[in-house]
Amino acid sequence: MQIRTEQNQVYRLRPANKGRRIQREKRTIKVMLSLYCWNHHRHGANHQSERQGGHLSNDLCAECQNFLRYAHQRLDNCAFGELKSPCDQCATNCYSSKMRAQSMRVMHRVSSHMMMRYPILSLLYMLDKFRARRLSRPVS
Repeated sequence: MQIRTEQNQVYRLRPANKGRRIQREKRTIKVMLSLYCWNHHRHGANHQSERQGGHLSNDLCAECQNFLRYAHQRLDNCAFGELKSPCDQCATNCYSSKMRAQSMRVMHRVSSHMMMRYPILSLLYMLDKFRARRLSRPVS
């Protein structure tokens, strides 16, 4: 949670999450967004890809940059910290309804591409989902 002061400075009530698990989540979201943006926005009329040194630029469009910034802010302020489940399985909805819909759309559209291009990152993400399901089951 953040408090804004008159000088537009932001003071946190607690420090941002900086653990390995949160950093991996941030990297996974960035990879997912870069794949999504490349496949859905770069070839559309609303994005102009530029060539830099013979390669297409690796920047995200403005819409995807805003979403990435939003997702990173949510991960920084996640109440569960390193013990969090994947965002799509979390019981606490910290994303707004518009951003949650965009997140689900991105995850749905790039899941097959992630397995092919980033197999280790995809495997770690699936392990996190499996662990979250296993821990959420009632013990009998």
